[in-house]
Amino acid sequence: MPMETFRFYNELADVYHLIYADWEESMARQASVLDSIIRGYLGQGMKSVLDASCGIGTQSLGLAQRGYVVTASDISPLAIERAQREAKKRSLRITFSVADMRKCDEAHTGPFDVVLSADNSVPHLLSDQDIRTAFQAMFRSTRTGGMVVITVRDYEREDRSPVQLRPYGVRRTEEGHVIVFQLWEFEKDTDLYYVSMYFVVEATDGSRHVIASKTRYYAVPITTLCGLLEEVGFTNVERIDDRFFQAILVGRKAG
Repeated sequence: MPMETFRFYNELADVYHLIYADWEESMARQASVLDSIIRGYLGQGMKSVLDASCGIGTQSLGLAQRGYVVTASDISPLAIERAQREAKKRSLRITFSVADMRKCDEAHTGPFDVVLSADNSVPHLLSDQDIRTAFQAMFRSTRTGGMVVITVRDYEREDRSPVQLRPYGVRRTEEGHVIVFQLWEFEKDTDLYYVSMYFVVEATDGSRHVIASKTRYYAVPITTLCGLLEEVGFTNVERIDDRFFQAILVGRKAG
């Protein structure tokens, strides 16, 4: 995983939940959709989940609240520390650790019923080879008969203008108002782009400060991702739309 990605999530760990207008509601809604999809493929009963790019725990916390046995890791130590605090606050038992998704099979004792990477994490890997390596590790982490779940942006539908301002809104916090927005900058003649994330804090005492960081993404087509999932051994790979805020890709590990 690029060092800039490591730095990005470390620097934003304390405020990353403000991307969502209501983090708790979004956590519950995402878990509900993921739960419905997982049960639709694997049936009822308690399932083990490896969240290979958990961040501050948005999906891991929600799934644990719904009864899943969750193991979760992320490249960012500070994001993991935040996720651990959030789990403790909710009395949830989740095994957290720091790990690169490309080595998730080495970092965790599996296999798992479900291997998950949500919220457009995979495009932080900047080449098809790096993504293939991650998918191979996910395949090895999945039990026979289990499944992989990936959620990503559909870059074929995204604006590819060279420079874009993308507002997320204004959040009201105990500290004051926080204005959240991103700046996207596409590299010329490539599928790589930079994202600068800004949290402008206007405190109740009138003071102002900015929390910001920058990282890169690979605007990888979903067809490429599906092809790579199939290449590493997943079967019945398909795309699910209109259920989540991003496209969902699923695949099975055949028995």
